[in-house]
Amino acid sequence: MRLRMLDQAIQLQKRTKEFAIAVIRFIRTLPNSDESKILGKQLMRSATSVAANYRAVCRARSRAEFMAKPGIVVEEADETVFWLEMMTEAGAITSNDLPRLLTEANEILRIFSASLSTAKSRKIK
Repeated sequence: MRLRMLDQAIQLQKRTKEFAIAVIRFIRTLPNSDESKILGKQLMRSATSVAANYRAVCRARSRAEFMAKPGIVVEEADETVFWLEMMTEAGAITSNDLPRLLTEANEILRIFSASLSTAKSRKIK
């Protein structure tokens, strides 16, 4: 059981890092407009924060730290979804990559939201 959890953590670290890299590459393709620069910076900050903060979860030094960090990951993942939705719905940026990135961001958000709910329910018991 413990080995399976470790393997899942490693896979999630890899997945969140790959997502952050995909977002960075996407941002490099954005047009040179004010709206693209602003939305791109916000998106890059939140997407890279998901990966960095999940890495911190895996390195937590205490139970309290382990319980606090996933909330940050969920917030940053939700913010990433928001910025991708803004880009899509505002029509500010047109790219074939947007739907794929939005799908992955939503999946990451669901994974971490469920994980946070599970961790909180175990804490209560």
